[in-house]
Amino acid sequence: MFTEADIRQIESRGATQSQIETQIEHFKNGFPWMKIVAAATPGFGIRVLDAEAAKEAAAYYRRADVKGKCKFVPASGAASRMFKDMFAGLDKLEAGEDLPADAPGSKLAARIKDFAFYDPALFGEPEDSAAFRRETLRKLLKEDGLDYGSKPKGVLKFHRYANEVRTAIAEHLVEAQAYMRDDKNGCSLVVTISPEHRALFEAAVAEVVPVFERRYGVHYDIRFTYQDKATDTIAVDNDNKPFRTADGSMLFRPAGHGALIHNLNQVEAELVSIKNIDNVAHEKLLETTSLYKQVLMGEALKLRDCIYGYLRRLDAQPDATLCDEIEAFLANTLCVRLPKEENLQRRVARLRAKLDRPIRACGMVRNEGEPGGGPYVIEEKDGSTSLQILESVQIDKQNPQAMAAMQGATHFNPVDLVCILRNYKGERFDLEKHVDPQAGFISSKSFQGRELKALEAPGLWNGAMSDWNTIFVEVPLETFNPVKTVLDLLRPAHQA
Repeated sequence: MFTEADIRQIESRGATQSQIETQIEHFKNGFPWMKIVAAATPGFGIRVLDAEAAKEAAAYYRRADVKGKCKFVPASGAASRMFKDMFAGLDKLEAGEDLPADAPGSKLAARIKDFAFYDPALFGEPEDSAAFRRETLRKLLKEDGLDYGSKPKGVLKFHRYANEVRTAIAEHLVEAQAYMRDDKNGCSLVVTISPEHRALFEAAVAEVVPVFERRYGVHYDIRFTYQDKATDTIAVDNDNKPFRTADGSMLFRPAGHGALIHNLNQVEAELVSIKNIDNVAHEKLLETTSLYKQVLMGEALKLRDCIYGYLRRLDAQPDATLCDEIEAFLANTLCVRLPKEENLQRRVARLRAKLDRPIRACGMVRNEGEPGGGPYVIEEKDGSTSLQILESVQIDKQNPQAMAAMQGATHFNPVDLVCILRNYKGERFDLEKHVDPQAGFISSKSFQGRELKALEAPGLWNGAMSDWNTIFVEVPLETFNPVKTVLDLLRPAHQA
């Protein structure tokens, strides 16, 4: 299948021929559907805390002993999808057509002054004309204007304040100091970016860090990291043969956010908060955002301390009574139910394997139509059950039980996670040993007008964290404010 040139290309990327052959087998055979038991709902997999319990969880976080903490922000990729409708509108306007009043491009032009990136010297005063709409979109997207069509979301101006304008990465810095600082007022962030965007991010950070450090009395430690080329996956044609570019070389594509488990695995801190670059709000919502991040961290740390206690008791004197207690804990707390096992030695080994895993607490918001992975209880290959976040592409639409579970889902995951990355002995977990390689999926794409099939790695908060101890905690909808399209910046959470 592979020529000598192919093998050299594979090895130059840091991958192996065996890995690529496995990827091609996935294209041929597909991935198994997840076996859904039920949707996770309040009282069955989702914790709903009252105000007092939320306050107590946040306090638990603030007094807990933690071996380092940091905020992990996936921020690679350009914002081109954020402006997809604007590019389409500009194409029409440049072809001599006008846009209807309800078109996205018309809405943006009409409210241009409400965006943080509005500059009167660049855009001028709004007017109701095709010429103004065309020039507004051109200046927003093209190189002779803001060039937002090719820049990453993290450096775009999201929010306006009385005396400053903040980019998305600046808002993440403000958030981080509110809930991630250590006892020496240090605040660590790991931001995953594309190499070609590094200079833009460094400039955006350099502009605000001295200001924020003085204002908030904090010291930032910011590290940029890249998605490893070795995690890219091969593209294939409709016959499941390597997709070839014009020069005959094979085409590799980024494998999606699941590839970032490799980056997360390099983080030294024990406690890590994960939140996407575009999910930030105006500082007026910071109090709520900060509280519920602390709630998630407190719940994760309470779970950590409970699991550590059970593991130490298993080390000391395991017996049937302790096994009964742990099995009840797993079932009631984590929705992990195990097949019957009578042999004490095998029972202890199985319980130890279930307990001694990375931990995550996932925020869940009420489903009001926003996109996002859903929380479910699934049956694992070993016959046990567990809590998992599934995307719709992982669910068999022909299975009545699976569809009933989807329709009964009440919440979704806004990518608001807290992770514990060390075990009860203080050692770092090898996160790549806890990935379910069968939890990826295949999508249809195109390259220079030609169709291809692409392979997505198990998602960072889906299959890449499949073998983790997981809890779901309800958080307010106000904590979820993603900017998927530029018009989302007109929502109340992004306006002063």
